[in-house]
Amino acid sequence: MNYFNTFIEVAADCKATQGVPPKPRAGKPTVAELEYALISQAPYAHTQEDVQFHVHASRAGISAGQLAASGVRLREDFFSKPMACMRTSPLAKTHGWGLHFDERGQVALVSVDTARYRALADDPTLAHTRAMRSRRA
Repeated sequence: MNYFNTFIEVAADCKATQGVPPKPRAGKPTVAELEYALISQAPYAHTQEDVQFHVHASRAGISAGQLAASGVRLREDFFSKPMACMRTSPLAKTHGWGLHFDERGQVALVSVDTARYRALADDPTLAHTRAMRSRRA
């Protein structure tokens, strides 16, 4: 389920002209906030599955102790159901962040307004796809 050597460009209907960190909302942290914190603090350290499971565990209130004791089973249970991929991430849909997956499948954020984004978008050695649109065409 992970991407390798792939660049997910921002959605065609993304209004952000640069990568914008997600703003907090009242209550629990949003998916965008959790994804942003995980990926931005450790570029190329996590796969798509790592990010999705960490976000799930955080939102579900799974403790570090529970992860240590049953993490493998919890992860297997989580991925036993169909899962949306990172093309649905709010970071790429609305916040202006491209997602670059390296040859190991590990991800980093790339702001849409940078030379690095343009270079990755033009790189013929990468697979290219776009984030899902927020609205129908």
